[in-house]
Amino acid sequence: MIVLRDLVFDYPGHRALHGVSLRVEPRTITALVGPNGAGKTTLLRCMAALETPYAGSVTIDGLDTREAPRAIHARLGYLPDFFGLYDVLSVRRCLHYAARAHGIGSAQAAGAAEAAAARVGLADRMEQAAGALSRGLRQRLAIAQAIVHQPAVLLLDEPAAGLDPRARRDLSRLLLELRADGMTLVVSSHILAELEDYSSRMIIVDQGRIAGGQAITVRDAAAARLRLSLAAPHDGLADFLARQPGVTVIAADAAGALLTLRGDAPERAALLAALVGAGFAVSAFAEDARALEDVYFAQVTSGERKP
Repeated sequence: MIVLRDLVFDYPGHRALHGVSLRVEPRTITALVGPNGAGKTTLLRCMAALETPYAGSVTIDGLDTREAPRAIHARLGYLPDFFGLYDVLSVRRCLHYAARAHGIGSAQAAGAAEAAAARVGLADRMEQAAGALSRGLRQRLAIAQAIVHQPAVLLLDEPAAGLDPRARRDLSRLLLELRADGMTLVVSSHILAELEDYSSRMIIVDQGRIAGGQAITVRDAAAARLRLSLAAPHDGLADFLARQPGVTVIAADAAGALLTLRGDAPERAALLAALVGAGFAVSAFAEDARALEDVYFAQVTSGERKP
């Protein structure tokens, strides 16, 4: 759905993106994470055909952002970190205006506005002024404006910033619903625990590059994510795990590993038996709930150690 090849972007006196290449598969939610100033927003703006790269290419649904920016805008929704709403307008009028701005005809705009409001749970707020909405509902309205033209791709820059825990949970559910409806989403955020609720893949941007060189699988419906710890360090752990059927090693060192394992209880039992039989002193072997944060710091720290 989205393909970046050797993307380079320069600001005056500063290179923000250094030959970034990545692929975002359709009908997925991809988390874009990294430190402040790493290049995440620049990357999103290049994807949205709002910035022209110095070199390289971005294609969305087969269209190049340089050659067909307007056609891409018709297929794409974009919500920046700092978004604006017309506070004096009602929710209905905000969405009607957004629909018309996206080229939807006057006869269809009212229906498009109502459909977008229903998708984000604002159907009962249509006559309320945007300025009277809570922070979470304003975020929903902004997302509704971004999807009123039913795009295939939605780019969100820090959508959970400033939201309370309930609003963040509601946002996670909304994004999962949009993906289930067939949309492809790329979400930039600093809140790793929140991203783990809905992301299928993670791309770590660090100093204008993709840490590790590729996207990282966050969740897989057919594979369990496990944490393995050893009571006694063993340098051969990573190599041993890599040879086991159904195992994908996310991160590993002599003391333990994060991995995914395809299968259910019998496959887990077989892997544990193989580890113990090979002489590994296993002290913990269970599903892991914090792999996203651990993988992030493992990748960033690894990059810091490189000369």
